[in-house]
Amino acid sequence: MHSVRIDQDGPVVRITLARPERRNAFDAALIGELTDAFADVGDARAVVLAGEGRSFSAGADVEWMRSSVEMTYEENVADALRLRRLLESIEACPAPVVCRVQGHALGGGCGLVAAADIAVAAHDTVFAFSEVKLGITPAVISPFALAKIGSGSARRYFVTGERFGADVAFRIGLVQEVAEDLDAVLEGLVREILSAGPDAARAAKRLVLDRPDGLETARRIAERRASSEGQEGLRAFLEKRKPSWG
Repeated sequence: MHSVRIDQDGPVVRITLARPERRNAFDAALIGELTDAFADVGDARAVVLAGEGRSFSAGADVEWMRSSVEMTYEENVADALRLRRLLESIEACPAPVVCRVQGHALGGGCGLVAAADIAVAAHDTVFAFSEVKLGITPAVISPFALAKIGSGSARRYFVTGERFGADVAFRIGLVQEVAEDLDAVLEGLVREILSAGPDAARAAKRLVLDRPDGLETARRIAERRASSEGQEGLRAFLEKRKPSWG
């Protein structure tokens, strides 16, 4: 039985955590399947990451955590690196990733949200970097979470492990939208992504991740202007028409 479902919806790939009976909690199988899914999105123009059922992801599966108690240090390192590779595959996914969050996003579930480019949460979603409550730390997800919420918020929420609502998640930058009608807002964001040049959207995401210096920024904009897509976009604007990808 698969832990992840992948659906192709035209130019959009929809990747869904499919363990609703376990609140989409992580185990080794889910981590492996999700990593593979993000490693192969093809020429998708947008990727939607969601969780089936009442919760997006409640973090680590209890049985998986139980098995870690018996692991050696080396086995724990290898296990943590598998989660790290998953988060890297989401962050480095060439297509923009939009995350649909409802119910709970706890521990590693918060890591998935942080690794995505855009996250939309339901009003009643509950979040927590809850690792300290188990005597551990959010070490593996920390680079992705810190990039979103900054060290000021991390110094509170990493240390306390307290639960917080979607309003706080929005205020600290973990999510970018809080919505009553989650799907309407999410699909609106997908439409906005699809209205952008396909290569330009990917290049814009890469720009944020790479943070190039001044000389490199000049080279990148010159490449885009000279590209066939850039030429089409500029001409469409000047001619007051939709571009070919619109």
